[in-house]
Amino acid sequence: MEESEQKIQEMQILEQSLQNILMQKQVFQMELSESRSALKEIQNAGDEVFKIVGQLMIKTEKSMLKDELSNKEKLLGVRLKTLTTQEENLVKQLEKFREEILKSQKK
Repeated sequence: MEESEQKIQEMQILEQSLQNILMQKQVFQMELSESRSALKEIQNAGDEVFKIVGQLMIKTEKSMLKDELSNKEKLLGVRLKTLTTQEENLVKQLEKFREEILKSQKK
């Protein structure tokens, strides 16, 4: 197999990985948005709050639910930061491959 063909295949694999990361990132961003929205609602809610578990709505302590959502928000933030770093690294690798392929095609 020619070297440029091999680089093209590697580039396609990197592009697929990038797409997967972007999809994961989007899911985490949606979850983070929902958690932040829920935290805002809890601030405005009275003392009685409920949590959905499966198909049940369970009464829970406001402070416990607030802590749980805050922890989830922090965890999602860390995951998003990690995915962003991975995304940046993949984009750099893809740019490098593109440059190498273009150079080899000009020869």
